[in-house]
Amino acid sequence: MTGRDPHLVLSAQLTGRERTHVVQHEAPRCAAQPEALAAFLALRVAAANAGFQLHPVSSFRDFATQCRIWNHKFAGERPLFDADGNELSRASMTEDETLSRILDWTALPGASRHHWGTEFDVVDLAGVAPGYRVQLLPQETRPGGVFHRLHRWLDDNIDRFGFFRPYARYQGGVQPEPWHLSYAPLAIPALAALTLEVLGEALVAAPIAGKPWVLAHLGELFDSHVHNIVLPPPRYGDFRHRTDFVPGTN
Repeated sequence: MTGRDPHLVLSAQLTGRERTHVVQHEAPRCAAQPEALAAFLALRVAAANAGFQLHPVSSFRDFATQCRIWNHKFAGERPLFDADGNELSRASMTEDETLSRILDWTALPGASRHHWGTEFDVVDLAGVAPGYRVQLLPQETRPGGVFHRLHRWLDDNIDRFGFFRPYARYQGGVQPEPWHLSYAPLAIPALAALTLEVLGEALVAAPIAGKPWVLAHLGELFDSHVHNIVLPPPRYGDFRHRTDFVPGTN
């Protein structure tokens, strides 16, 4: 990091344009900040002792990957879903409606929590038949769904390891994603560090579909889809003043 502006490095980490803050783990394959990774692996051991094979289908995700997912959805190369996980018809959608529906389930590039190295989308590989295609949709976590038992166990155990669900319920932004676990001691400081200015700077030169609409609505999107989360319970304490999420410490 010698000779580099630490604030620029931090901004690049927060928006997924660098991955210098994360480490790669091979079994299971995932990438995260070391502290978050250690907590997740401990949670995974506890889950295994309860009969679950906790698997991270997504962890760190860089800006380019998030941009590719976003653009594929905009172009119709990936499906869009309603709040119940049913695929939507795009035939009569305007561009504004398409972008709004993308945001229901997909973070704006640069604003994804997965950029921080603190987030894990999880499933139970022991709960599915060989060849099952994981969808990460609500019906998989509801009674009768393949991951319902896992999520009842997670309800009672994630806080012991420092995790919470930022999208536990719908409150006007992202649809509920119970499979999305966030490591509070590092994610809360990251959320405080990601400013509207940092996000805007990452987006201005990026090849994002619908960019004029995104930039025109960025302030409201920042409030409704970035800061509008279900906060961790008070028993976690207040992590907003931790200084761990800085360049060069991991």
